[in-house]
Amino acid sequence: MSQVTFDFRDSSVVITGGAGGIGAGIGALFAGAGARVAVWDRDPGAFPSGWEPAALLAADVTDEASLREAFAQTLDHLGSVDIVVSSAGITGPVGPLWEYDADDWRRVVDIDLTGAFLTAKTVVPHMRARGYGRIITVASIAGKEATTSLSAYTAAKHGVVGMTKVLAREVVKDGITVNAIAPAMVKTELFSQLTEEFIDRTRALIPLARFLTVDELAATVAWIASDQCGFTTGQTFDLSGGRADY
Repeated sequence: MSQVTFDFRDSSVVITGGAGGIGAGIGALFAGAGARVAVWDRDPGAFPSGWEPAALLAADVTDEASLREAFAQTLDHLGSVDIVVSSAGITGPVGPLWEYDADDWRRVVDIDLTGAFLTAKTVVPHMRARGYGRIITVASIAGKEATTSLSAYTAAKHGVVGMTKVLAREVVKDGITVNAIAPAMVKTELFSQLTEEFIDRTRALIPLARFLTVDELAATVAWIASDQCGFTTGQTFDLSGGRADY
């Protein structure tokens, strides 16, 4: 079977949360396709071996000043930013809403939703000035339905989907596309935050009866970021294995 190949040799890419999980997998695909990749992560020291980013920078997506500094350093290293993948996120505790600690709620929303907002706010003026850009936000199946026991995560990911749609309309004439992906569970180190009962229950909800792979997710992100996907914006690409019905 033939394979789809991507060529990003002329592209500069920023991946937030790129030192681990799906962010590292997405970055590896872009780097393998020739892109210059800058990884922004709260813990850049956790970066895995296997590929080398053009820039590995400390950045806290909940801190606007931290993001502005990472962006300035990225321009020093790469010269420009063409593609941004906003993948920094956490799942948070599992439990019913009435038992959810307010500080945990704020932390999940700050990282997953406000982090995506601040990342976009940081890079959009640069992209508008250049007349080109691709922004991909990582939402979730939880952003399309009610995922019980994950109220903060579900609320944040619904917010990411809504923010993506608004931003796409606001920059639609600036040469920038803004899209989201809504994956079902991907087996990464985030599984350590979840109970076995929750993992088994979630797998049972996926008609394909397996979890999404990082490689599958990264390939979808790369296609959305490519010139072949230049006519689609403000959309949420489903990666739920048949779980979502819209």
